[in-house]
Amino acid sequence: MKICLISDSHGRHWRFDTPPADVLIFAGDIMTSGWDVEEIRDFNLWLADQPQTDKLVIAGNHDWLFARHNSTKNLITNAIYLENSGVEIGGLKFWGSPAQPEFCNWAFNYKRGEEIDQIWKQIPEDTDVLITHGPPAGYRDWAKEGYESLGCRNLLTHVKRIKPSLHVFGHIHGGYGEDHDGNTHYVNASLLNEAYQPVNKPIVVEVLPKPRVGPYGTLLDQK
Repeated sequence: MKICLISDSHGRHWRFDTPPADVLIFAGDIMTSGWDVEEIRDFNLWLADQPQTDKLVIAGNHDWLFARHNSTKNLITNAIYLENSGVEIGGLKFWGSPAQPEFCNWAFNYKRGEEIDQIWKQIPEDTDVLITHGPPAGYRDWAKEGYESLGCRNLLTHVKRIKPSLHVFGHIHGGYGEDHDGNTHYVNASLLNEAYQPVNKPIVVEVLPKPRVGPYGTLLDQK
């Protein structure tokens, strides 16, 4: 399955055209201030113009309306909105969360350690594609390469355990790009750089379902 990955448009979505793919994933930070409902409606119209068959969206730390008013998700009619929830498309299992470690009291912030770990414990074991707003520790999680690691250590622990085929995120704009650890393809899909300039391109990847393993390590039918 071909998947187009984007994140962190901060109201500049109309500056971008996404390439054809089976699925479009937006990994959070739709908004600028986080309170303008018209910005969400405008983003939803933009989604309708994108060429992918299926579209998945999570919120991010700038998206206050989603955090404060649960009904806000109903404004996203041209995509599936995920919030600590999942969906299966074409045999791939997707799970998404807007959570990220506490920083300056933004939306969907959780304290590092046990509090945020309660979110990551909800990730299903058979997740093929993990969508989080923030990165795991050590993977594309720096404001500038070589600088401080800003990602979540608790999230990394669960990613290493579950081994999704793809983990897409944004949040730390300077980490834009791709990494791979032999099991998981990590993609920071931030469209804006650290200066909030719309300079990065959507990233397209190919993903196959993980082999399903039954009792005693036997492979299950992949139909």
